[in-house]
Amino acid sequence: MREDFHLEPLPADLDPTEQLEAFGPLEEQAPESQYCVFRCGRERFCLPVLDVEEVLDWPLVTKVPLGPAYLVGIFNLRGSIVPLIDIAMTEGRRPGLLPKHVVVAALRSESHHEDLRLGIAADEVIGTYSVNTDDLLEQAPENVPHCIGMLRHDDRLALIIDLRRLLEVYPGPSI
Repeated sequence: MREDFHLEPLPADLDPTEQLEAFGPLEEQAPESQYCVFRCGRERFCLPVLDVEEVLDWPLVTKVPLGPAYLVGIFNLRGSIVPLIDIAMTEGRRPGLLPKHVVVAALRSESHHEDLRLGIAADEVIGTYSVNTDDLLEQAPENVPHCIGMLRHDDRLALIIDLRRLLEVYPGPSI
């Protein structure tokens, strides 16, 4: 322990304002957010941690007949059927290289009914990052309509996915 560090008890009869003043000035900190960063094809994407329900190893997937090319299929997640999409189809996945993980995201409904779950195929889950507003860039590439900005992490950029826009660009089956 440092020699210049010492604790002094505060009197019990201090009011809350005086107690806060005894702690000294509070430092202003930028609010932090957490994001789950993952790679799909050649691009890195991220979702707010509160939108990610879980990350899974590749599940047993059932193909949907006559489904769109981006719809890999559906899978069973503890009794719930979850559609699985591959956004790397347009972002440059190498042919024959299958994804290894699924990022299960939940779109919270306005009416508080059951949340809509969506699986996103991911080649690699890089991790979660706590970032402040300085690390968030509001401009997103125009050719990626489901992204609302970019996140700066580890000297790289990850595209921030907006789940509502993602479902407009890649509508899943109604299950």
